[in-house]
Amino acid sequence: NAETGQYANNTVTANIISLMQGLVPDSLEQKVFANVVEKTKGEFDSHVSTGLIGIQFLMRGLTQHGAGDLAYTIATNRTYPSWGYMIDKGATTIWELWNGDTADPAMNSGNHVMLLGDLIAWCYEDLAGIRNADGAVAFRRIVLKPSPVEGLDFVDASYRSVRGVIGSSWAKTADAFTWKVVIPANASAVVYVPTCDPSSVREGDRP
Repeated sequence: NAETGQYANNTVTANIISLMQGLVPDSLEQKVFANVVEKTKGEFDSHVSTGLIGIQFLMRGLTQHGAGDLAYTIATNRTYPSWGYMIDKGATTIWELWNGDTADPAMNSGNHVMLLGDLIAWCYEDLAGIRNADGAVAFRRIVLKPSPVEGLDFVDASYRSVRGVIGSSWAKTADAFTWKVVIPANASAVVYVPTCDPSSVREGDRP
């Protein structure tokens, strides 16, 4: 619906999948994404509202379209429905259903990694900012582009690629953002420093 910016029945899943699969015309992306944010915040109190399919795109979709803080809220919620709720109810694996503690056991796997969705990929690709560049093979070219979010003061991540360890370790305070990156030999990287003022960026001493 071009007027309302809604796909199908206007669920978060229908809209976020359409965005992440490149189905939305450029002129409507902001309108469609606004529906995702509005429904998540307004109807679901900033909690997850997707199932096995939508959760594969939710965290990265929110962050890459400018709502990384909302993604972080979803990741750290402790009330139902959330991953934190599972933990607080004693789960050591991912349930098949968000209400796995009350659902019919016959309909609820106790080890259903699909409902983890893109959470781990989001931690590496968006929070740490480690990505394989488009068109590159096996991290020969790397994109380092972290998305700092409100409430998270530091990230220290590394990925052992076939070319060597890729590292991204950042920390922020009220007046500074520091970031150490590690790039393996025989690879190159494009580094995006998160700042509103490019003139404030300074490169420290190389090891």
